[in-house]
Amino acid sequence: MTIAKNESFQTERVDVNERVPALQPSTDQMEDRFDLAAAFLEPWQAVVRWRVLVGAIVFGAIVIGLVATLLIAPKFTARTQLEISREQKNITSVEGLEASSSTRDVEFYATQYALLRARSLAERVAKRLDVAKTDAFFDAHGAKPIAVDDVQVPDSERRAARERSAIGLLLANVEVLPVRGSSLVEITYTSRSPELSAQVANLWIDEFISATMQRQYVSTADARRFLETRLADLRTRLEQSERDAVTFASSNDIITLDASQDANGRTVSQKTLASVDLEALNAALATARADRISAQSRASVAAGDNSPEALTNPVISQLRAKRADFAAQYADVMVRFKPSYPEALAIKQQMDTLDTALANELGRIVGGRRSTFNEARAREQQLEAKVVELKGELDRQKRASIQYGIYQRDADTNRQLYDALLQRYKEIGVAGAVGTSNIAIVDKAEVPVSPSSPKLLLNLAIALLLGLGAAAVVVFALERVDEGIHKPEDVRQFLRMPLLGNVPLTEENTFEALDDPKTFVSEAYFSIHSTLSFATDHGLPRSLVVTSTKSGEGKSTSSFALAQIIGRTGKRVLLIDGDMRSPSLHKVMSVPNKAGFANALAGDDPLQLALQTAHRGVSIITSGPLPPSPPELLATDRLAEVITACLTEFDYVVIDAPPVLGLADSPIMGRAVEGVLFVVEAEKTTIRSARSSLQRLAGVGNRLFGVVVTKIDVRSHGYGYGYGYGYGYGYDRSYGDGPKPAKSGSTLKKIFGRV
Repeated sequence: MTIAKNESFQTERVDVNERVPALQPSTDQMEDRFDLAAAFLEPWQAVVRWRVLVGAIVFGAIVIGLVATLLIAPKFTARTQLEISREQKNITSVEGLEASSSTRDVEFYATQYALLRARSLAERVAKRLDVAKTDAFFDAHGAKPIAVDDVQVPDSERRAARERSAIGLLLANVEVLPVRGSSLVEITYTSRSPELSAQVANLWIDEFISATMQRQYVSTADARRFLETRLADLRTRLEQSERDAVTFASSNDIITLDASQDANGRTVSQKTLASVDLEALNAALATARADRISAQSRASVAAGDNSPEALTNPVISQLRAKRADFAAQYADVMVRFKPSYPEALAIKQQMDTLDTALANELGRIVGGRRSTFNEARAREQQLEAKVVELKGELDRQKRASIQYGIYQRDADTNRQLYDALLQRYKEIGVAGAVGTSNIAIVDKAEVPVSPSSPKLLLNLAIALLLGLGAAAVVVFALERVDEGIHKPEDVRQFLRMPLLGNVPLTEENTFEALDDPKTFVSEAYFSIHSTLSFATDHGLPRSLVVTSTKSGEGKSTSSFALAQIIGRTGKRVLLIDGDMRSPSLHKVMSVPNKAGFANALAGDDPLQLALQTAHRGVSIITSGPLPPSPPELLATDRLAEVITACLTEFDYVVIDAPPVLGLADSPIMGRAVEGVLFVVEAEKTTIRSARSSLQRLAGVGNRLFGVVVTKIDVRSHGYGYGYGYGYGYGYDRSYGDGPKPAKSGSTLKKIFGRV
């Protein structure tokens, strides 16, 4: 029979990536919702997938934490509390070396905390405990003292080695805990011995207070020694400066009569002998000048009867009185006698004598005035000469007083420094003798009655957190290493192919489930059938090849399921077992495999080999006998002729092809049909191998319709079988609790196996 060549399946090839929008919703709002849901669900899905491993890691961590807690020796913590004041108690009202107040509180308390953790403090405590003579201290810490076996090592070095070891243990077990917002500090010490913990805690604060006071005393002693040296130096300088000032004053005849000091100790208001003498002579000169002027004015006026001297002179007054009597007698005589009368002449003579005496007295007054003027002028001239002489002397002294002032100021400065240092020296001596401290013990350490560690619940919680962290790291690493398909975005992101549908993994027999259109498996393949209806311009492709990367991914089951779903619509469907290396469909459908696809490729009529199966509308051509070289049979034009002949009698032809990797059968078959449906097993097939298989198919011209993901474990995903289709959404009431996941690998193999 001659087979007519049918070109009906040779339709125009369209890039499958262009049909992605038709196969999958891609609006921006849906993408945003899916991305947000994936951000929360992906970690949970990863945990569910590796739940056994996660549980084992967490359980192991808890067990390790429990065992470690039970094996750890109990430790006891003693607590004591101090108050460290920023200001010292000033009992003497004398300022010490430290300032009474400061704004650098942070630095001060940080320094105190560092001193509480200082190695020097641990050395003092170790000496007080006398750790070099007993092993009790080391036993309380579960440590062994350093042993020096060399007999030549001196005992001092042995003790030093033990003390170094003890100091390390002290620093490792003491803890300084500042109380926030206060000047209180809590000091704790932990060891296996409660008595030793309390003893060390109390010794720690005692030695801290002692060391603080010792530092204060040492600093005071150092300050006193420094001040003593400075005082001795200043004393010498003060003596020398005062000696220089006195020597210079003596050599320059500067005799100081009066000197005072201001509030700053500087010498002011100095009076010298020359300045005092000049002041006195100047006052005397002023008086003499006034006297001379007065005498000069009197001497320049002529003497008269009415002058003050004449009026006040008693002699003149007597003479004038006598002359007045004689004048009265003369007038009386002249009334009776003539001037020549002897009595009149006698009286006239007496009057002339009195006039001569009065004239003499008035002349003597004028001479006295001139003499007084001359004396006043002579005294004034002498005083003027003396004042001029003293002015020259004072000018010379003032010029010399410049250098004298330098000596005096140097002496004043040295005296001020000396007095200040002497006062400070006395204050430091008083403050250091009092011995006050700014540290007070609030609570002394008591012997603890219960151990502070280990804490079972805390350790278990830490172990749980560590276990969860380790599990998260392991799961993350496994997820990075695992290249399987886990979510729908993986198909589009990594394979660059449209997702046609998903098939859940159930405990039911797949072929039995396909007979019931209400099962989840049947619904899944019906959804794939519906998606394939949009893969070509004429609807469902009339011929297609179903293949996968490797065997066991469910390609045979998918081939049978699609054929049955198509046949259920009333179409005639031919299912061809194209896997001539490892056929399986004849076993599933319980038909003989004596002749089949291999015979058709060899030249037999394929329609005569078609066997009507028990499934509605589905016929099957088995693989037939295993040929020596299947690629050689497929590489001829006979393959296209066989498919064309089958399409003349059947509406659709579905070929179950061998895996792609390592074999050339599927790429050759894909060129003879409209396209290829690629099957990927969820979480098993690596992305690298699936991508390689798709590239190989596309490289030889095969048209790829899309990807079907099979064997999806419902328990490992949260998208409704993991991929967003929600098969049980509308059927939960009639289908019960939804698909039951496979419980073991044997069940999975039983359902899918090699089909």
